[in-house]
Amino acid sequence: MAFHEVRFPANLSFGAIGGPERRTEIVTLASGFEERNTPWAHARRRYDAGMGLRSLDDLAALIAFFEARAGQLHGFRWKDWADFKSCLPSRAPAFDDQEIGRGDGLRVSFPLLKNYRSGAEIYARPVEKPVKDSVRAGIGGVELFPDGGFSVDHQTGLVTFAEPPAVGAEVTAGYEFDVPVRFDTDRIAVSVATFQAGEVPQIPVVEVRI
Repeated sequence: MAFHEVRFPANLSFGAIGGPERRTEIVTLASGFEERNTPWAHARRRYDAGMGLRSLDDLAALIAFFEARAGQLHGFRWKDWADFKSCLPSRAPAFDDQEIGRGDGLRVSFPLLKNYRSGAEIYARPVEKPVKDSVRAGIGGVELFPDGGFSVDHQTGLVTFAEPPAVGAEVTAGYEFDVPVRFDTDRIAVSVATFQAGEVPQIPVVEVRI
């Protein structure tokens, strides 16, 4: 599957409904106890792109985007307005928002991560589609800058430093990011009359693994 490095119109995704989905397999034993397991290491996000449509012009923009992606064939970027920063929604990204690794004196490349903490538990989510020119990074509490300090592959989320971080040095980053997705349908069914009357089409979008 090809991936198009283009973002779904952010003004249309603003009103979308969606979020993370997990898959849990549950077996209830004869004793009444449960065994729970999951085949997924990472959540998969789903959205409804139809909920952001407010006008016929919006509908036309959506259809054009859908046709350019050939329906489900090609993936694209999606801005999840509920979760698109390395920090809290009210803040601007800073170079020390997220720990993405520790130096060993040899390694120079580190994939971007977002850590979700609740109590003693931490889930590290891979971030593969950072927004261009939004990434800030640092080593050992000192911010570095792209003009010589590090570079970013915006298609994979890999940060590469000019020199390997020292052994034990904390490697951090802050950024905005998109979710890699595709349409989860090959068909858009809409009536202009019902749309103008307030009925919006369902246009499912699902996260893809890169």
